[in-house]
Amino acid sequence: MLQVSNIRAHKEAYIQAFKKRNFDAENILNDVLKLDETRRSTQAQLDETLAESNQLSKEIGTMFKNGEHQKAGILKGKSAKLKETSKAFSDELNTTIQELDKLLYTIPNVPHDLVPSGSTEADNVEIFKEGDIPVLPEGSLPHWELAKKYDIIDFELGNKITGAGFPVYKGKGARIQRALIAYFLDKAANSGYNEYQLPLLVNEASGFGTGQLPDKEGQMYHVGMDDLYLIPTAEVPMTNMFRDQMLNENELPITCTGYTPCFRREAGSYGAHVRGLNRLHQFDKVELVRIEKPENSYAALDKMVEHIKDLLRELKLPYRILRLCGGDLGFTAALTFDFEVFSTAQDRWLEISSVSNFETFQANRLKLRYKDKDGNKQLVHTLNGSALALPRVLAGILENYQTPEGIKIPDVLIPYTGFDIIN
Repeated sequence: MLQVSNIRAHKEAYIQAFKKRNFDAENILNDVLKLDETRRSTQAQLDETLAESNQLSKEIGTMFKNGEHQKAGILKGKSAKLKETSKAFSDELNTTIQELDKLLYTIPNVPHDLVPSGSTEADNVEIFKEGDIPVLPEGSLPHWELAKKYDIIDFELGNKITGAGFPVYKGKGARIQRALIAYFLDKAANSGYNEYQLPLLVNEASGFGTGQLPDKEGQMYHVGMDDLYLIPTAEVPMTNMFRDQMLNENELPITCTGYTPCFRREAGSYGAHVRGLNRLHQFDKVELVRIEKPENSYAALDKMVEHIKDLLRELKLPYRILRLCGGDLGFTAALTFDFEVFSTAQDRWLEISSVSNFETFQANRLKLRYKDKDGNKQLVHTLNGSALALPRVLAGILENYQTPEGIKIPDVLIPYTGFDIIN
């Protein structure tokens, strides 16, 4: 959530920056500032009324002590009216604050200067590419056909149990899933991230804290009776561990990692681009979260990018990095890099990670601050990234590592799987 003080100071710059998102911000920012003026004016009137009421109470007490009961009685009538006035101001103030917060929750983050203009994913900018695309043998198959051939993932069984987008991993398919999770967590631990095991359901406050609510309410599974949400990513519970906290400067940076299943209702279109593991309602992911001092956050973002590069290099998967344009940028992000793996059998790029800096946007919602060495209270910067989302990584491995003898296992995973081929 944007800070009103920053909107007031940088309104024109924000209006121009929001054009990258194709978002006409002028009217809504003006409305925010008008509501804030009302809030400040009402707060001043309330403070003045309360001060007058407090002073009057002292005078009434003094008069009663001095036996001036008649005068005190007159002032008590005036005091009662002041209390009515202060209640009216308090009610007006609360209403204004609620309207202001409601408006602020609808405004996305301000794009970083590096974010390119654009409307769709076609306008994203490729900034890096690495790895050789393998030449597959004749008759090579997409991963959903390989899964059926080697009986390692059963999409029909998942559909029977739950519905489309909930696959069942079997045998070596389940073991390679477990291997990927363990490998990603070990790599994160070796890079200094602290591992957490997290709840898979969060309350509404957590959804608002990291920005999934109200923006993505329709994409989250809601447990109505308990008013809880299945997590769309570990970012939500992991970042909310620090909600409403005042940190000390020496506690930063905070680095977290964790594995969770993730649940999203967004899968619903049809065709080859969403077949098999390409898009699911439930999938596994290892997440990274960092909480940083503002001046260090973009160096931290670069470190996260390098961490994911290292994973893909060790898996020997061809990949590229995109800088997302304004039209494809997530609601809460200031700058995002997407990683994509090339699926040779499908002849297309598959997104497998997003790494984002949210700057103070989430921290302001979370009321997550730190005290600097001078005792000043400042908002932190929050960052997160997938390291990695499993379905499309597994799809890339199955397709790119297929041979006439079977599907070879990347060397780095063999100590985790206990086998070197699926056949």
